[in-house]
Amino acid sequence: MDQIDAKIAAILRNDARISYKEIAERIHLSANAVAERMRRMETAGVILGYHARLDPHALDLSLQAVIDVKMLPGVTAQAFEATLQTIPGVVEAVLMTGSFDYMVRVACANQEALVRLTENLRARGGVQDTNTRIMLRSLQIAAPLI
Repeated sequence: MDQIDAKIAAILRNDARISYKEIAERIHLSANAVAERMRRMETAGVILGYHARLDPHALDLSLQAVIDVKMLPGVTAQAFEATLQTIPGVVEAVLMTGSFDYMVRVACANQEALVRLTENLRARGGVQDTNTRIMLRSLQIAAPLI
């Protein structure tokens, strides 16, 4: 990946729906050259997909929280991650160092939904302890790299 590819990637991080022509105008290439570079980045696995950022409030998911999860000894990360993928409301999970194994970000309609989600998580097995923190505000500093 060269500097031109990096510029294309930076533009796509902020707006995945931008046209080849608009990218080309910004970086002074032809639209065909941009399209070919993007195809190469897709084939190489640099570009994994194109996604929409959704407003959680518009989806009635205005309560967001982080659940720190400590797993029971012997539970594998793969098994726990497979379980998380079946629980509606789980947005992201990060394997961590420290006293908790995972930081799980969730989005719910209200506190009752958060309680149900947490109970569901604990009922699936493999969870020794949780600590839930409600997010008061979320600030995105830059477009996500991943």
